Amino acid sequence: MSNIFINDQGLPFCKGCGHSTIANNTEKALAKLGLKPLDVILVTDIGCHGIIDKSFNTHTVHGLHGRSVALGAGISAGITNPDKKVIVFIGDGGATIGMQHIIDAAHNGYNMTVVIHNNMLYGMTGGQPSEYTPMGFKTPTKQAGSTKFSYDICKIVAAAGGTYVRRVMGIGDFSDALSEAFGRPGFSLVEVMEICPSYGVKSNPEMKLSKVVENAGLATEVIADLPAKHYVTDRREALPSLFSPSDVIPAQAGTRLQAETSTHGELRIMMCGSAGEGVQVAAELLARAGIRAGLQVTKKGSYPVTVGVGFSAAEVILSPEAINYTGTVTPDYMIITSRDGLDFGKKAAGRMKSGKIYLDESLESPVTGAEIIRFPFREKTGARNASFMGVFYFLHDTNLLPVEVMVNSFNENKISKKVSADQFLQLLSA
Repeated sequence: MSNIFINDQGLPFCKGCGHSTIANNTEKALAKLGLKPLDVILVTDIGCHGIIDKSFNTHTVHGLHGRSVALGAGISAGITNPDKKVIVFIGDGGATIGMQHIIDAAHNGYNMTVVIHNNMLYGMTGGQPSEYTPMGFKTPTKQAGSTKFSYDICKIVAAAGGTYVRRVMGIGDFSDALSEAFGRPGFSLVEVMEICPSYGVKSNPEMKLSKVVENAGLATEVIADLPAKHYVTDRREALPSLFSPSDVIPAQAGTRLQAETSTHGELRIMMCGSAGEGVQVAAELLARAGIRAGLQVTKKGSYPVTVGVGFSAAEVILSPEAINYTGTVTPDYMIITSRDGLDFGKKAAGRMKSGKIYLDESLESPVTGAEIIRFPFREKTGARNASFMGVFYFLHDTNLLPVEVMVNSFNENKISKKVSADQFLQLLSA
């Protein structure tokens, strides 16, 4: 009988590899269920098993090492047609790297089947042991044999809530086991015990697969057989579209920016302060004010991985023309409100040959060709509001944007519930 799901290109595995046996049994199992090739989404990742993609006539998705289950879960969550079947192939190496994905998929009950190709080592990268290498099993990098017990992934998945969990020997015809798993709603997993002819056999010349599995205490049986629980995607239909007209910021005023832009045709403002002191919010408000003034705007934020400590910087570009990038090498204006901000912004300040730097008066001046303007931002408004004060001061000094567009942007933000824009305006008029 000709194949339906596997094409005529042939299987790409080494002679004697158990992966070929799994592929052929998958063909039989899917045929028994009466499925069609485009009813199946096969997800694979890095590893010898993953080179099967081109051999299948089904939909195929190939992902990063250990992430095929995560990809399969996402596909399952997004599919509304219960007649479509998501099947995930993964090796024992990938199942080591992505074990948490497997556990979570079982726990959430995603409608999918995971087939673990467990040849007890990393076959693609030289035969290193995985977390599923049984004690005593030899590999090229563990020539004396593994010295620890392997994980029992079937018991782990059963405990996590897998609907149908089974371990089989990857020899002969086990298509009924795969067919049962493929046909079950909810999350199912089949671990197929096999041997790598390139590394497993050569490192264990007297080994019998059945004996290795038996000695490891890995029973080839059904470990879980439970009523299916279905994952239901939480669909929030009432949410507005991201492209809804209500999200458009209306232009409400003009600007004198055209006359002030530098030779590169746009105005670049860099804000530098400390984490938790409103730098990103202040830059967003400036960007929104620019949009209200009828300009094109981009904003880029920079901060360390720790987020809550250290510097926080933002770069805003204002232009009457389209902007095709974010960020800037040399700003036209800088607003520096803290020591962290100064330390981060010194290089950019050093590249400035003109323009202005609005600097908190507690800080020493950086080496720069720009004009330095000092103001006690932190003293006047406190550390948390220094960046907002800096933006208002910048607009007051340059008059590049009408102050009302900044006030309107400020009042629409939740920050206005904690501090009033009038506070900043009063300080500027004092």
